[in-house]
Amino acid sequence: MNAVDKMSAGEVVKRERPSIINTLLRCLRLRCPVCGEASIVQRPFKIKHHCPSCDTLFMREAGFFVGAILVNVITTDFVILALYILCLAVLGLDYQLIIKILFGAALLFPVAFYHYSWSIWLGFDHLVEGLPKSPT
Repeated sequence: MNAVDKMSAGEVVKRERPSIINTLLRCLRLRCPVCGEASIVQRPFKIKHHCPSCDTLFMREAGFFVGAILVNVITTDFVILALYILCLAVLGLDYQLIIKILFGAALLFPVAFYHYSWSIWLGFDHLVEGLPKSPT
């Protein structure tokens, strides 16, 4: 399937529609959602500005990171809900212990999931509108 993109100058450029499965697998490996060659991580808690392999821009306009925060918050909420159901309904733990487990998960999970939330957000953006190339 081909998608058609309209450029600002009125040119029409055809591009291949990205595969959802390939993009998801690249996100899970913390790789560039476009080429899958390079990591999106520069160092802990620091995302690269662009992909060194294909020049895809990761850090876009101010506020672009809000989507990654949204992914992290929603995923954390689902993890806490799943843990609550597991602890209460399945394991039958004491309520005080459940509160301690949920508190620990609420503090640790978002930190551990930080890079993945960025990766998922970049992959989503790539699937929806395509990521721009870095101006060189």
